Amino acid sequence: MQNSIKWVIASLLVLTTGTACSGNKTVKQSDASSVQEVLAGIQAKSLRPYNSTFNPRQKEYPNHLGFNDLHIQAIRHLPIEGEKNIKPKLHNIVHHHCKAYDDGALICLMFHGGMKDNDKPIGFEYIINKAQYDSLPATEKKHWHYHKVEVPLAKATFPDLTKDEAAKLLPAVAETYGKVIYIQHPDDKLPIGQPYILDVHSMPNVD
Repeated sequence: MQNSIKWVIASLLVLTTGTACSGNKTVKQSDASSVQEVLAGIQAKSLRPYNSTFNPRQKEYPNHLGFNDLHIQAIRHLPIEGEKNIKPKLHNIVHHHCKAYDDGALICLMFHGGMKDNDKPIGFEYIINKAQYDSLPATEKKHWHYHKVEVPLAKATFPDLTKDEAAKLLPAVAETYGKVIYIQHPDDKLPIGQPYILDVHSMPNVD
């Protein structure tokens, strides 16, 4: 570890002064390329290859960027209780910006207005596989929806994928279960009151 730190410091000095000392060794400008190769190797190890099933293009991002695996668009994902005209809410596209985890789960931040820089998520959907769902107590299962049933009703699409990529991904998504948890009502500017679970099972079908 100490040697790695020395090489990092040496490389920075090489870039600014042309030469540097690391212990008793002088690093010259001609050594900069080898130092950069070492740094590139360290950086490569810090990158996590994203889930090959839920991100078929295998984009690699630094871990700190987070939710970059999968983008899903779906309707029937906004609350309609008390609404006089429910169709606009039912047809509103909710963007799911998801990250896949090694245990098979996904967590999707949910945006009801878009995914531009100033669009804020109002909640998230937690997605699990069948084995994880089967491990839940019966009282908890009622809060989860089966995507094989729900995906067609929600008219879910994968806008960042090609038709062929989406066709390969859909069977895997269909065999998962989701739980939608909102921290904010879509009409509120700030989170007001308690978080709530959206009962996707009870959402009316729409034309």
